Amino acid sequence: MDSPRFANSNAAQEQHTPASNVVPANEYYSSSNYVSRHRTLGNSKKSASTQNPNDPMAHSEAATKYRRPRRGSHDDKASKPRRFLIDVEETQKLILEQEDTDGDFQITVNDVGPKVITLGTADSAGFNKYDIRGTYMLSNLLQELSLAQDYGRKYVVLDEARLNENPVDRLSRMIRHHFWDGLTRRIDAEGLELIANDPKNRSKNTAPRIYIPFGEDEVLEYYKNVSVQKPHLKLDVEQLPEVITPKYVQSINDKPGILALAMTKFMDDEGQETLKGVPFVVPGGRFNEMYGWDSYFESLGLLVDGRLELAKGMVDNFVYEIKHYGKILNANRSYYLTRTQPPFLTDMILKVYDRLPYSLEIENKQWLAVALTAAIKEYLTVWMSQHRYDPESGLSRFYSEGVGMPPETEPTHFDHVIKPYADRKGVSVEEYSRLYNEGLVEEPELDTYFKHDRAVRESGHDTTYRLDNCAADIATVDLNSLLYKYEMDIAETIQSIFGDSFETPYFASYDTSLLKDHPETIVHTSAEWFERARVRQERINKLCWNEERGMYFDYDTRRKAQGTYESVTTFYTMWSGLADREKAEKMMANALPLFEVTGGLVSGTEKSRGVITLSRPNRQWDFPFGWAPHQIMAWIAFEKYGFMEDAKRTCYRWLYTITKSFVDFNGVVPEKFDVVNMTHRVQVEYGNVGVDFKFIPREGFGWMNASYQVGLGYMDRGLRRALGAVMDPCKVFKGRALAVEKSQQNNESNESIVTQPPDVTTRLVRPNSLRRV
Repeated sequence: MDSPRFANSNAAQEQHTPASNVVPANEYYSSSNYVSRHRTLGNSKKSASTQNPNDPMAHSEAATKYRRPRRGSHDDKASKPRRFLIDVEETQKLILEQEDTDGDFQITVNDVGPKVITLGTADSAGFNKYDIRGTYMLSNLLQELSLAQDYGRKYVVLDEARLNENPVDRLSRMIRHHFWDGLTRRIDAEGLELIANDPKNRSKNTAPRIYIPFGEDEVLEYYKNVSVQKPHLKLDVEQLPEVITPKYVQSINDKPGILALAMTKFMDDEGQETLKGVPFVVPGGRFNEMYGWDSYFESLGLLVDGRLELAKGMVDNFVYEIKHYGKILNANRSYYLTRTQPPFLTDMILKVYDRLPYSLEIENKQWLAVALTAAIKEYLTVWMSQHRYDPESGLSRFYSEGVGMPPETEPTHFDHVIKPYADRKGVSVEEYSRLYNEGLVEEPELDTYFKHDRAVRESGHDTTYRLDNCAADIATVDLNSLLYKYEMDIAETIQSIFGDSFETPYFASYDTSLLKDHPETIVHTSAEWFERARVRQERINKLCWNEERGMYFDYDTRRKAQGTYESVTTFYTMWSGLADREKAEKMMANALPLFEVTGGLVSGTEKSRGVITLSRPNRQWDFPFGWAPHQIMAWIAFEKYGFMEDAKRTCYRWLYTITKSFVDFNGVVPEKFDVVNMTHRVQVEYGNVGVDFKFIPREGFGWMNASYQVGLGYMDRGLRRALGAVMDPCKVFKGRALAVEKSQQNNESNESIVTQPPDVTTRLVRPNSLRRV
């Protein structure tokens, strides 16, 4: 890796002094405040004061002399920060021709150009020259030129500080000011064109289509008006039936569409009341809709970056989904109507609620009551109902009620599965797939295969050998830890905020669904929810804890046996607070060494994954891959139990992986990493989202962005400096361990090594008791 030369941004940050390198692009490139004065040339007939201050190249003679090759002095020493006078289009063309040797419109360590470009300084009107060297600075230059073009700048005065900016500060700034906005969507007249785009739609019918829930007549009328007022959209507006069956969902797979989400009323410019979509964040790339567990982790990053209203709106959209679609959806597309995802809603609600302004306490409590009611409904009607609840074990499983083959996959994704059956029948794979989906052939083995395949997709861990051909039978540690957290969150909230009495409509679950007579409403107390949590904790500890191995394993409800796959999700039990102190200490001693690798925490062990062959390829949620959700959950888990150094170390490893890739590969922030081989260029199913861009990343990837912003809250000043210098974790923690040992031997305080920065608002662990009592 080229060693990046960074501006002294750490010091600037600590002193809170504003600098041009921290200014967002919309301010930097649209304001004259950042255009340096430029000298009047000796042979100029006009003074500099007559020039347009927003265009440093407006003087025709200056522009000519800047472009003409001449004998300029080489500006190796600078008494003040350099600023460069740049012709945007010409410089961009030069960089690509000279440096982008692999033709991907990025400047990366894989390019073999000279890695140096000479720019003229602004104070000398381009006469004095200075070299911009190395992958990092050149890729930043390419990115800045692209941003300048966004704001219509043909010429620009560019601060060197933006080219050698500390990568930690640069990436965090890009996430905060650019990536979240790039990922934000709304479903309304203004946002439909962008959100209707579905890269996963491989049907012949690609016209934009929106499905409206039954009973939402006002929303239906709104979108019908949109289709009339914007005929160029060719918008197809459909209303869903009152009862949505798996068969119905399959019947509309050939005309997929976006599902409506929450809307609010507002007055337009003409004083007319109309509707506006509640904004939300999408993961990015081919995932251009609101996802279930992605949204939870994205909300953590949004809260760190002060985007409270956006995070709150995502909760509101989930409440809308539960009300109208019966569950938090895998994502709001029609083909996901039978499928949910890992449940995080209660923690999401409470993290938002804890940050709402005290001045609106009554409104906030009303909002909380609506959201909590939705969470209780989801818990009872989804996770405690057939087929997701197993009454014999007392634990829950992932299970999607869908029919046929999941339509959102690549065209050839299931060919290897279908081929033996197609060969047996003497037809093509494509023809057999059609016959199977239309119910014209019956094959129980395939039915079982797709039952488990849909459950894997619902689990979020799609795919992994951990759940291969058995997912619908597995009571996973992660799911049941999340549900334990639901039970505790609901109990604590009812007890602390609602006076230990909370009334909701009656919601059917496994043990009450067959009751003919039931009350219209039911009053919940904290005692019943604490008891639910106690029972689940007891069942998990009995069926999933392995004392000999010192970690938790999944439980197979069909085989009635504990699994053997070593998964990093064992730490979910610490995140939820389910594990007792003794078990937590055993996991830190026995399990953590199995999963901690150079780049963070790996999803599972190589031993559990098994041998990889041509017929048994890598799966993306297995070894050697690492994912943002697992990292964030582990950091919070370790902190809850007081293992702060372990939280910092594993967090640094992950942030180092992101930062190194960001520096080496033109600012890339991908969906996932190979954390063993330290690369985002992975050879695995589905590839890697977030890597396909030209010139500059516009979105990053949702939960990866969040992990970076959340993770920085775990970095003390020493670790943040090391991260900014892209120091290898092995070197960082070898020196750190020695420093801690020396301070302990000398009876010295190691505060400078382990203390958090003064501002710990980025840390997202909720107190044991809720703030509002």
